[in-house]
Amino acid sequence: MQQPPANAQAATLLIPLVVIVLVILRNSRARRLRVESLWIMPLVIVTLIGLALFQQGAPSAQSLGFDAAALVLGALLGWWRARFTQITVDPQTHELTSRASPLGMMVILGIFAIRYGVRFYTAESVGAGHGLLNAIADASLVMSVGLVCAQRLEIALRATQMLNEARAEAAN
Repeated sequence: MQQPPANAQAATLLIPLVVIVLVILRNSRARRLRVESLWIMPLVIVTLIGLALFQQGAPSAQSLGFDAAALVLGALLGWWRARFTQITVDPQTHELTSRASPLGMMVILGIFAIRYGVRFYTAESVGAGHGLLNAIADASLVMSVGLVCAQRLEIALRATQMLNEARAEAAN
């Protein structure tokens, strides 16, 4: 059997880490917020993670329990992260802008670290806990679904309310 190159583990970790750093840099500045397009990322992430989990076959009851707990935890973290997102409305143009909080972005890094830590540990040690560790790693994917969906929903609700208030104030 052919062994993977010694630096293969580092490469699989480095690429997502670079992507996350780029996303953090992009989100650290204010940018235009389009409420009408906030549904796109949740749809993409649900589809991709659904496909990833579907390829693994039917989950065990234990995995489903982890996934349900992870979905709830992710939704709570997403709501919490969205509460730290700064949303502003231009009083003249009613254009919305948002800026992600550095604290909220650390949540994403934490989930990334947990997932890759569990995957790395699973790859290094094959034993009785292997299925449990895979279930935990998969639950971290489901957690990201809850996080993204709840975050986008909270931002959409807050932004819509702020925009309606600005329009009502302008009408007076």
